[in-house]
Amino acid sequence: MKSSLWHGLQQWVTRLFPASYRWPALDIRLGDRRLHLTGSIHMGTRDMQPLPAGLLRQLQKADALVVEADITQGESPFTGVETAPPLATRLEPAALQQLTALCETLSLSLSLFDHLPFWQIALMLQAQQAQRLGLRPQYGVDYQLLQAAKSAGKRIIELEGPDTQIALLKSLPQDGLALLLDTLTHWHTNARLLQTMISWWLDAPPARQPVRLPGTFSSELNDTLMRNRNQHWRDLLQALPPGRYVVAVGALHLYGDDNLPALLKQ
Repeated sequence: MKSSLWHGLQQWVTRLFPASYRWPALDIRLGDRRLHLTGSIHMGTRDMQPLPAGLLRQLQKADALVVEADITQGESPFTGVETAPPLATRLEPAALQQLTALCETLSLSLSLFDHLPFWQIALMLQAQQAQRLGLRPQYGVDYQLLQAAKSAGKRIIELEGPDTQIALLKSLPQDGLALLLDTLTHWHTNARLLQTMISWWLDAPPARQPVRLPGTFSSELNDTLMRNRNQHWRDLLQALPPGRYVVAVGALHLYGDDNLPALLKQ
């Protein structure tokens, strides 16, 4: 009886005070599946390399690494993307003026984007912003984890894969116009959000939930790019075979409304 009460107390304490790490992560147990759920930044700064020793020990103990997509594969995800009509025929004058001004600020030629779908323009602008903040793909958390997992002979499990991610972007209404407009509208907010996520890795992750984050997506986009994907990932993670897993997904999926940890604990 005492043992049962003590076990119950331990579980209660664990729920109230989950294991804390100096990187954004938490441990979740789903029956016979143990997940070390880590919030990744897809592009990182030089001082984010190497990864914390504690995270690499988690990977050594794991049966597999779970990522959104294996980004170490060589082919560009934009290969085969169809060209679009000129921007002047697709964008409202105010949005075109806003994009032109941003290109001038970034010292980019507007012609670079003239025949690209809106979603691709948005991603390229976001990549430019990250680079100007000192972030590089080779220092990204999931990239480093993938390299370490492959060196250790660990199994790699993709939640989506690059093809699925591109298909999702191609499925956005109006070629992803809302994603481009949100990128332009929330340009400075997104920069602050990137800096916040960097601080989660270099300084300390947020200690308390819920974390209120500035909105950089419209409601419809948030459903498509965050909430619906979190729900799909929850189902995939719950269906994993018994074992230990390090799971690396974008850090924003760990926080905010309908975040992945909350869905897994339901």
